[in-house]
Amino acid sequence: MPWIEQVPVERATGLLKKLFDDALRRAGRVWHIVHVMSLNPPVLRDSIRFYVAIMMGDSPLSRVQREMLATVVSVELGCHY
Repeated sequence: MPWIEQVPVERATGLLKKLFDDALRRAGRVWHIVHVMSLNPPVLRDSIRFYVAIMMGDSPLSRVQREMLATVVSVELGCHY
């Protein structure tokens, strides 16, 4: 499995610290998918915005349908989160 360098939560500063703090507030932890983008905080920020737009923005699909699709895709790809 490849290794991706990451900034430890306790060493985060600036924008990254804010994003990690937000993640901790939302989920009680910093999920791996968030942590692997820690070397590029603007990309992490934009990824979170993209996710929020897809999952919570206006859509012909209900929130339940979107969550169901995300779950099915995660299972198919072997993701445990």
